[in-house]
Amino acid sequence: MLQEARSAADCVALQLANDVERYAELGRVLRAGTFHNAVTVARGSSDHASNYLAYLIMSRMGRLVTSLPMSLVTLYKAPLRADGVLAISVSQSGQSPDVVEPMRYFRAGGATTVALVNAIDSPLAEAAEWALPLRAGKEQSVAATKSFITSLTAGARLVAEWQEDAELKAGLAALPDALRRAAGADWSAALDVLAPARNIMVVGRGIGFPIALEAALKFKETSALQAEAFSGAEIKHGPMALIDEGYPLLIFATRGPTQAGLVALADEMRGRGARVLLAAPEDVPSRDLDLPEAPHPDLDPIVAIQAFYVMAAQLSKARGLDPDKPRHLSKVTKTN
Repeated sequence: MLQEARSAADCVALQLANDVERYAELGRVLRAGTFHNAVTVARGSSDHASNYLAYLIMSRMGRLVTSLPMSLVTLYKAPLRADGVLAISVSQSGQSPDVVEPMRYFRAGGATTVALVNAIDSPLAEAAEWALPLRAGKEQSVAATKSFITSLTAGARLVAEWQEDAELKAGLAALPDALRRAAGADWSAALDVLAPARNIMVVGRGIGFPIALEAALKFKETSALQAEAFSGAEIKHGPMALIDEGYPLLIFATRGPTQAGLVALADEMRGRGARVLLAAPEDVPSRDLDLPEAPHPDLDPIVAIQAFYVMAAQLSKARGLDPDKPRHLSKVTKTN
């Protein structure tokens, strides 16, 4: 896991060097499209990457994006309208039937279908009209790392071409170097807090919330640590009842309109006795963990999760576990 996480920058560089005209062509198709909304089709870490893509599409392109409950197609056989819809699937293996079947359904119904998939020879790639390879290479670790980072990158790439945004494109071009710096971030302070922990809340908001979801999954997957992700806007509702003296919180305060509220939340939670780990850029004096900045603020979540993955692999070993062999899990999960 650690080796693969640290190789993400090279995988991103490989992806960015390939399929340039294919992305540009897809951008032209999307700009000419008449659809007003989109749907994402994914599970696990890939669903978190889809969540990030959804934020980009909604905030930049003004289209509503829905995460599809796949059972609507696979089990309930719901008569969903597919015409005029953009359907985007994200997957590492491209094997799971409950991801493949909805994409076949949407394509047959007239939707524009896009698959961001690592295994380009998979059933999912065949099911979609547009199949774009993540180029993460073979991933041995059960816990997805480099494939997640390349999924985020592919989503940002899609939006950059769709919008013809020169600044986002330039940020993507400089992303590999930012990822290499992020892989060297020192998050050892988190190990002292989390090695003996029994549970944790992971908090983010807006475009940073998908990485809170991903971090919580990785805590469970690789460290057997009960973790829940919450939006910074939701934590003061029911979740507040769980927080007592010493309760650990990891808060991702990436740049943007949500950052000030998350920094204020960290201060308030410290006042309530929580053991806060505030991950924020170096211009935030109250930070506990240095959050590297990307070349563009909308790419901050990508470098943030890079820094987290390195710590997560180290934490698993500090807790006496093997991050490469999580209990009861396998690399490819096939559900209906």
